[in-house]
Formats: sequence, structure tokens, C-alpha cells
Amino acid sequence: MLLTRSTILVLLSLWLGLFHSAAQACASCGCSLSTDWESQGVSHTGGFSADLRYDYLNQDQLRHGTNTITPAAIFALNNTAEVEDYTKNQYVTLGLGYTSTDHWSVNLLLPYIIRQHQTWGQSNGVIGASSANPNAGYYSDFYKVGDAKVMVNFHPLSDNHNLGLTLGLKLPTGDHYQYQTYPSPFTGSGSNLVDAGLQPGTGTTDLIAGLFYHQAVSRDWDVFSQATYQFVVMGPINNYHPGNGTNVNLGARYMSFESLAPQIQLNMRHVNMDSGVIADTVSTGGTLIYLSPGLSARITEQASIYGFVQVPLYQNLIGFQLAPHYTLSIGLHYGF
Repeated sequence: MLLTRSTILVLLSLWLGLFHSAAQACASCGCSLSTDWESQGVSHTGGFSADLRYDYLNQDQLRHGTNTITPAAIFALNNTAEVEDYTKNQYVTLGLGYTSTDHWSVNLLLPYIIRQHQTWGQSNGVIGASSANPNAGYYSDFYKVGDAKVMVNFHPLSDNHNLGLTLGLKLPTGDHYQYQTYPSPFTGSGSNLVDAGLQPGTGTTDLIAGLFYHQAVSRDWDVFSQATYQFVVMGPINNYHPGNGTNVNLGARYMSFESLAPQIQLNMRHVNMDSGVIADTVSTGGTLIYLSPGLSARITEQASIYGFVQVPLYQNLIGFQLAPHYTLSIGLHYGF
């Protein structure tokens, strides 16, 4: 079955929606890779499943717009802008799912976040930031539960159930009152909150809505596409409102091997600028495009492992932000 004109228009409109508004928000703070296997058409049988995934991304390059930038250059452009040193992120996400034979599925995603962040503070204090001048910046280090998600997929839009809807909620389960610490090279003790965009949770409830499509285009190749939009519906919005975000994923999977399935994804992410009293309204937001080659391998009838590397093709970040050179993802999927 080929894509109908209406299906193409729906997917195209979602793709255009990615670039509709000005690029703004902490766009590079998360992994946009899709491992929602059911919406990709990998799992059609009913029953329970579990997925354990690990993501690593070290945001260690300063960027402004589409280019890298040095602290000295930031000072020349804005001598009061905050200059960050690095943010090392590790995510361990447990996914628990159920797929019905009536063409719907539900998934609960429970993330655990390990994050170390160091910032030099304002750009005019970069040269003086040291253990003798701890007020020039701060360091934070935490191991915390993040915001959980509940996602539901429906397949009512086509006769062969390969076009469907995604609805979900991001819940405020993560701590959003994490305080700074000052280990080496800083001294003293901190009593300030970590920046809102770097907290384990946002303190808000977000609605997630989208479409997905998957299709076998030949005996050897499957293709899929997904598009979701996430926006805040409840929470201390005046205090901190994380930028609304759009993710679009396009992918192809080679199915000729018995136990191995090479795959490649194109992941596109756009996030609006954060807002609110404690939000960073200067250096948040942007548009990112990643190429993500990967491989999944079936190790038993019920279990499979997978791994991906995300490499940035395009990064356009508002203000002065940190971005990773690559993102590594590995996981284990088990069906009961």
C-alpha cells in the first residue's frame, strides 16, 4: 500500500510545523531518538513488554546560532551573558508497555537522570573563575528520578492499521528544587537552585500529541515516520514554562537478515524559548537535526538488544548554549 495524498499532506504539515515559529529553548538537552517500536510497526502481537534504555550525551561545545563560539567571543557580544562549561547527561529509562490485539498500546516511561553541570557564570567573570573566586560560577551534580510519561498509541486511521495517533502526558514526577553544589574547582557551599532548564523535572504537566506511519516498501525494507508536539497544560507556568517542542522522526529498517536489523533515522527537534520568572529567556531554544544509524539484534524469541549513535547534521541554537558532539543510546527490549 502506497501513501495516500491525505496521509502525505498530514505528515508534511507536521514537518512544516517543526519550523513554523522562531527557534528558541534548551533544544540540545535531550535525546530525540525514537525507540517506540510499536509505532514503528515492529511489534504487532499483543502482550506486555519491557524496555531498558541508556542514553549518554556530553554537552561540551559552546554554540551560538549555527556556529561554535568561545567565551571571549560571548563577552564581546554580551558581557553579562552566562557562559557554561559543560553538561554531562546520562539517562536510564525503563519502559513498561502493553499492546492489545485491538490495535492500541500503552507505555509508561520512567527516567532516571545522572547530570553533572558546570558554569562559569557571567562572561565577564570567565577569566577570574577559580577556587578563589567561587561566585564566578557553580557546579551541580545529581542522581534523580525525572518526569515520567504515559503514552498511548491508536491505529484507527487506515485499514491495515499502519497509520495512527499518539497521545500522552508528561507528569511532574521529577524534582525541580535541586540545589547547586561547589566541588572542585569551586569552594564553599551553595544554597541556590540549579537553573530551571537543568533540573531533573520541570514541575509541569505536558500534553503530547502526534501521528505515526509505518510501511513495508519491499521484502527487505520497512520505513516509518513519527511526529509529536509537546506543550504545557498545567503547573507553575508563571514561574517556569518550558518551551513547547516538536519532534519529527523519519526512518528506514533493513529486514533481510534473520536476527539483525540495521536501521537509520533522521531526527528533527524544535523547541520554543522557555518563559517565566526563573526561566532563561536568553539562551534557550533552537532547531536540531540528527542522523542516527543503529542496529537491533534478536538474542532470543522474546529479547532483543539495540544501539544507536546520533550525529548532528544541523544545530541552530538561540543565545549561547552547550551542545553535544554525539549521543550514544543502547537498550534491551523484552516481550512477555
